[in-house]
Amino acid sequence: MSERESVGAEKKALLIEALSFIGRFKGTVVVIKYGGAAQEKETVKLSFIQDVVLLQSLGMFPVVVHGGGPEVSRTMKDMGLEAAFIEGLRVTTPEGLRVTEMVLSGRVNKELVGLLQANGGNALGLSGKDGGLIRARKLGPVGGVDLGLVGEVDTVDTSVVTMLLEKGYIPVISPIGMGEDGITFNINADNVASRVASALKAERMIFMTDVEGVMDDGALVTSLTAAEALRLIDQGVISGGMVPKVEAMLHCLNNGVGSATIINGAEPHAIISELFTVKGVGTQITP
Repeated sequence: MSERESVGAEKKALLIEALSFIGRFKGTVVVIKYGGAAQEKETVKLSFIQDVVLLQSLGMFPVVVHGGGPEVSRTMKDMGLEAAFIEGLRVTTPEGLRVTEMVLSGRVNKELVGLLQANGGNALGLSGKDGGLIRARKLGPVGGVDLGLVGEVDTVDTSVVTMLLEKGYIPVISPIGMGEDGITFNINADNVASRVASALKAERMIFMTDVEGVMDDGALVTSLTAAEALRLIDQGVISGGMVPKVEAMLHCLNNGVGSATIINGAEPHAIISELFTVKGVGTQITP
C-alpha cells in the first residue's frame, strides 16, 4: 500500500469512527465548562469555537458555561484593585464584584457570543441572573475566612436555557447568580456548570482545564467509575485543585448526567477528539 493509500485508509477509518458517535449524540445536550488555557490562547480559542459550532450543526445541543478569572484579575489590577484568593476562590468585595460581573457577563460573555456568531453558530449570552437561571446562597467561610460575595448554586431553573435550545441557540452562561434577597454572587464556574448539566440531565459534561486529566504515578487515568474516583480522593491520588473538579463531576453523575470528562483545553479541537473517537482524551468518569 502506498503512503497516499495508507493516509486515505486512516482518514476513512477515522470518519467511520466519528460517524458512529455523531449518530449516538445527535439530539443530546452537552454542557461544556470553558476556561483555562483554552480561554487565554487565541488559536485554541478559535478551535474551541469551531468545535462548538460543529456540535450544533450536527444536531447536538451544546451549552457553554465559562469562567474568566485571569481577565478579571487583569482588569482589577488596571483599576488599582488587589486580587486575593483562598484555596483557589476569589475573595469578592462589593467593588470587586462590580468588576467581576462587568468582565464575566460583559466582556468575556459577549466576546464568546460574537465569535460563535462569526463562525456560523447561533448563540445568546446569559448570566445566572437572567430568567432566574441560578439562585445562589452565600458560600460559608473557607479556611476560616469569609470570602465576601462568593456564592454557591442553590437551585437552577433551566426554563430560559431550554427555550433557547429549542429555538436553535447556543446558550453561553457566565457564573454570576442571585440570592433570594436580590444580592448578586460570584460563583465558581465548575460549580455552575455541574449544576446546570444536572438540571438539564445532559448526556455529557466536559470540563476544559490546563491539565491532561487525573494522573496516577505520572500516567493519565483515562476512565474511572464514580466509586473509583472517590477511592482515589481518599488515597490522595486526586488532590489539590483537581478535587473540586472531580467532586463537580461526581455531582453530575449523581444527578442524571450520562458521563463527565476532564480534558486539556490547551489542545486544539479537544472537544471533537473527546466526543467522536473511541480513545477520547482526558479522564472520563461514569456512574
